[in-house]
Amino acid sequence: MNAKQLKLLLESVKDGRETVDDAVTRLRAMPFEDLGFAKIDHHRSIRCGFPEVIYCEGKSLDHASAIFDRCAANGDNVLATRATRELFDRVHQQHATAEFDETACIISLRQNKVAPSEGTIAVVSAGTSDSRVAEEARITAEMMDQKVATYYDVGVAGIHRLLAHSQDLQAASVAIVVAGMEGALASVVGGLVDCPVIAVPTSVGYGASFGGLAALLAMLNSCASGVTVVNIDNGFGAGYAATLINRTRNSKAG
Repeated sequence: MNAKQLKLLLESVKDGRETVDDAVTRLRAMPFEDLGFAKIDHHRSIRCGFPEVIYCEGKSLDHASAIFDRCAANGDNVLATRATRELFDRVHQQHATAEFDETACIISLRQNKVAPSEGTIAVVSAGTSDSRVAEEARITAEMMDQKVATYYDVGVAGIHRLLAHSQDLQAASVAIVVAGMEGALASVVGGLVDCPVIAVPTSVGYGASFGGLAALLAMLNSCASGVTVVNIDNGFGAGYAATLINRTRNSKAG
């Protein structure tokens, strides 16, 4: 049950269209639904502003598709990360409007109308090899009703490509910067903008990058103020955090 459904339920009790006992029965699934192999947090959208997200890696097809079905039955938008085409084929049989992004490995199902954000989140990536993580961040933010502008393949090896977008970047409310190799792009962007910068190191790079560790450490040691860092390849975490920041900034501005 999401916040809208809860409000309608309480209004129906207030108006006498539903008894208190009936309302209690419907609320028994809150705050979670126990499937035996998983406990689905149907209350999360009320507490946190977005429903529980399904992390698919390591889950069986049966379990992941069952969780998706129950999340969809709650009436919320559904987001499943690190998903496979095989899982999507299973999900799509029950949810014809579900979509699969091959690059980001995300299954999404939108059931609620878009309520666009006031500010814009900029997603900046160094190279095309970082696209999977950048797209995971973009889709996550867009599913949370954020306006997103993307600036891809603008790494420091050809810094003029980045500087060509300086004015647009300076208009963003939050910037997500995705880079592998030495991870220098986050520091450069941090020196160009006055908004929070969320740096995402990726596991892209040659042997001495140590699967993204070099980029992670470089971003953690950034000399640019206002740069914070999420874990290696965590585009979802960056998109989610950027959304929370953008919501907070614009709610205070309003």
